[in-house]
Amino acid sequence: MRQGAQGSAETGVPWVGVGRGRSAAGAGAGAGAAAGARAASAAAAQVRVPRQGGEAVVRGEHTHSEPPAPPAPVVPVVPRVRPVVQRASVRGQILDALRAALVAGDLRPGEVYSAPVLGEQFGVSATPVREAMQQLALEGAVEVVPNRGFRVVERGVRELAELAEVRALIEVPVMLRLARTVPAERWAELRPLAEATVRAASSGCRATYAEADRGFHRAVLSLSGNEQLVQIAEDLHRRAQWPLVGGGPGVRGRADLVADAHEHTALLDALVARDLDVVRALVGEHFGGAAGAAAAG
Repeated sequence: MRQGAQGSAETGVPWVGVGRGRSAAGAGAGAGAAAGARAASAAAAQVRVPRQGGEAVVRGEHTHSEPPAPPAPVVPVVPRVRPVVQRASVRGQILDALRAALVAGDLRPGEVYSAPVLGEQFGVSATPVREAMQQLALEGAVEVVPNRGFRVVERGVRELAELAEVRALIEVPVMLRLARTVPAERWAELRPLAEATVRAASSGCRATYAEADRGFHRAVLSLSGNEQLVQIAEDLHRRAQWPLVGGGPGVRGRADLVADAHEHTALLDALVARDLDVVRALVGEHFGGAAGAAAAG
């Protein structure tokens, strides 16, 4: 076996094995002692060391492997989905329109309405209409009629009186507490909302007034910092605005709406002045009016 040739072939670099290195050190012909010492030193530096797999390497060579290349950056896979903002917006618009139609009496109690038919009127598919109707069903405004659509729930004066009583139990104590603690300048900030209810009432549109009315009450109760209370009170308020079977006190004319709106401005004046007696009287009248009318009906 020609060890020198093998080493050159495997490493690409000439090297001298152990035996050959000694003979070179002992030969005197054509070389001096210094040259022999240098050859022996080079041979010792290049002694081959076997690896476990049988492959030999030269001692003194750079035997460390190169560091692995860094992994390629991982590009996140983004699923291609259709935007939902537009659909949610359409459903929200349909829901607002149906709520306004309920308050205005355009959706009559006891009548069954089909989602596809309403969708044609709105210029949309039946899907967002059906979703909006399902939300109204959760709120108690309509009920599902299998294979037909949704029926507007029939309500009587007794239910209206009960809603007015519950609203008074919730809102009156809160308003009285706020009248003692909220500074006058905070109440003054609500003046535009109170005036907006007067303008809405003057228009004679029940749906417009209903929205402005809820906005004022929501702003007042929000000063309590209790979001759960605000949500519950608004849900009761919305239900109290739905029409009654055959009309009645739940369907009010322009004069009634204007009188109701002026109670907001008067209440705000009393809150700014911290006149608790006037606040108590106005709030009782504001909620008791509907309850008294319902009881009389």
